Amino acid sequence: MHTVEKIGGTSMSDYDSVRDNIILKPANPASRYQRIFVVSAYGGITDKLLDHKKSGQPGVFKLFANSIEDDSWLTALNALRSQLHELNATLFAEDETRLRKANSFVNERLVDAQKCLLDLQSLCRHGHFALEAHLHTVREMLASIGEAHSAFNMATLLKRDGINARFIDLTGWQTDSHLSLDERIENTFKGVNLVTELPIVTGYAHTREGLMTRFDRGYSEMTFSRIAVLTRAHEAIIHKEFHLSSADPRLVGEQNAVPIGRTNYDVADQLANLGMEAIHPKAAKGLRQHDIPLRVKNTFEPEHYGTLITGDYVSDNPCVEIIAGTKGVFALEVFDQEMAGRLHEYDPKIVSIIKEFKAHIVSKDINANTVTHYLSTNLKTVKRIRKKLEQQFTEAEIDQKKVAAVSAIGSDLKMKGLLGKATTAIAEAGVSILAVHQCMRQVDVQYIVEEDDYHKAVKALHASLVEVHNHGRAICLAS
Repeated sequence: MHTVEKIGGTSMSDYDSVRDNIILKPANPASRYQRIFVVSAYGGITDKLLDHKKSGQPGVFKLFANSIEDDSWLTALNALRSQLHELNATLFAEDETRLRKANSFVNERLVDAQKCLLDLQSLCRHGHFALEAHLHTVREMLASIGEAHSAFNMATLLKRDGINARFIDLTGWQTDSHLSLDERIENTFKGVNLVTELPIVTGYAHTREGLMTRFDRGYSEMTFSRIAVLTRAHEAIIHKEFHLSSADPRLVGEQNAVPIGRTNYDVADQLANLGMEAIHPKAAKGLRQHDIPLRVKNTFEPEHYGTLITGDYVSDNPCVEIIAGTKGVFALEVFDQEMAGRLHEYDPKIVSIIKEFKAHIVSKDINANTVTHYLSTNLKTVKRIRKKLEQQFTEAEIDQKKVAAVSAIGSDLKMKGLLGKATTAIAEAGVSILAVHQCMRQVDVQYIVEEDDYHKAVKALHASLVEVHNHGRAICLAS
């Protein structure tokens, strides 16, 4: 009976805490083994390799993709190399032999990547070759470097500290075999002995279809999920730098926000929709289908049981479990008098354009002649979507507005007066409600508010719908 555990990037950046709080303090203290660890790149490294997940600030990939006429990507790659060397110097301080090996490992990857990009840049300048045809492969290649670097380092450090760690490289670097994700995992783990070895696995895995192409930045969670399913783990665990709490402690106060303790995969999906992923929805699907519970733990509070997520959990009484939300949402409104009675013609075309630019739809409103999509993306992408919509619907009035989404979420929200209580709380906080959504499944109530009112709305909903019990457990007001 083993566990599969994922360590997030921020936690990975603190090796001593990972070693002391996770590796040396397992759930079963009788054994340090019978666990598989899937690791993310160190905090901020994937942003530098690709682009910043939230701000869109270009990394090596984005710079390369946007222009093959300059070498700004090469400057960014060299800066990243220096940053990775500095990380290594911190991790392997006063250990020259291991530091040289760590630098040699990451240098080999970076040099290979640089050669590939220079060759591709030269090829595409001829005009007979389209850069766009190769960008998916470039993105996959660059993403893999971050996880390979952190996994190699962690395995090396654990061996130094007396743990029989084994570096498991799923990145397929320089491989000539293009396998599915399941095939790569199954082939790799055939020779692994979980009784005596502690596998440290790259969060990125090379696949025939392209892991990032299918799952974008949720690729490490897909690797984690499939390993758990294929190796028949009895529990999947994610170690983060914070608890899955009733609200963001920075907004409602650490004394008021408490770990949820128990919830279900429905709630996890709602959080993912808001960009606050406990786990990627497609990764959660595999765990749910195979009845594998997911536990979210705080790296820096190892004795805490964390939050257990299962498929069948429903709170004993209807209640709000978490107040969550996201800023930087763009409301994109399409109004057309001709839409009445023809919504089935308009909406698929609008969604198709949004998907073309890979913007995430948080929610949407529909009435007789108006469709408003709430998009989690950057302003540049919204402008591109709007331009194409204006070309498609020449008679329509199209408007955009930056807003925030705030949700009250729970495994069972079938509470009389919930909508009224939540609305009153927001209004009494002096916040204007722009839109409100509640579906019949009764797992979330979502409010759209002005972006500047985001903090006030979160605090108001948490104060009204969630209170803290003396014993440190969240109680939801069901009356």
